[in-house]
Amino acid sequence: MREQAVIIGIAGGSASGKTSIAKQLYDYFKGHHKVKIIRQDDYYKDQSHLTFEQRVKTNYDHPLAFDTDLLVMHLKKLKNKERIEKPTYDYTLHTRSQVTEVIEGRDVIILEGIFVLAEPTVRELCDILVYVDTDSDIRFIRRLRRDIEERGRSLDSVCQQYLKTVRPMHEQFIEPSKKYAHIIIPEGGSNHVAVDLLMTKIKSIVDE
Repeated sequence: MREQAVIIGIAGGSASGKTSIAKQLYDYFKGHHKVKIIRQDDYYKDQSHLTFEQRVKTNYDHPLAFDTDLLVMHLKKLKNKERIEKPTYDYTLHTRSQVTEVIEGRDVIILEGIFVLAEPTVRELCDILVYVDTDSDIRFIRRLRRDIEERGRSLDSVCQQYLKTVRPMHEQFIEPSKKYAHIIIPEGGSNHVAVDLLMTKIKSIVDE
């Protein structure tokens, strides 16, 4: 058994299919190894010192919105199969929740988030780097449907946010990070051939 955990970093634009791929990997490995999905979104910075009006103006699609130092510290512990107390985020209050999640040592850590490949300190801790490359039109439609149906957003607010922050931040930070990927998966979780190849590669590393 490996002394250190295998960390798989999965990045890509908003609504590209990162979560779908992470879930498929989790389902594949959970029968044979201790595996956990870590969402970069849980590491948004605590904003309790700001007013609610100030919090809602946060650009969640910028690297500075994340507590990367805490994420890196936790990844180093998880790499050594050590216990962490992971934060969670309250999207209704736009700040870190009082609820934390205790995570014990695991064999496989699946880290998914838009800036996983863009942040050097995070990228360097990953054994395998994956970029989910999905067409911008498809990503926008998925995000529009998700935010309206699941988060109660209005059509206008979703469109304004996409044009003002989501698209420009993607072009500035996320798309360029694709060059660091070991594996690029077009069209997300529906690309079963690419996902199967990824599973085979991860299995060979985990079973070493």
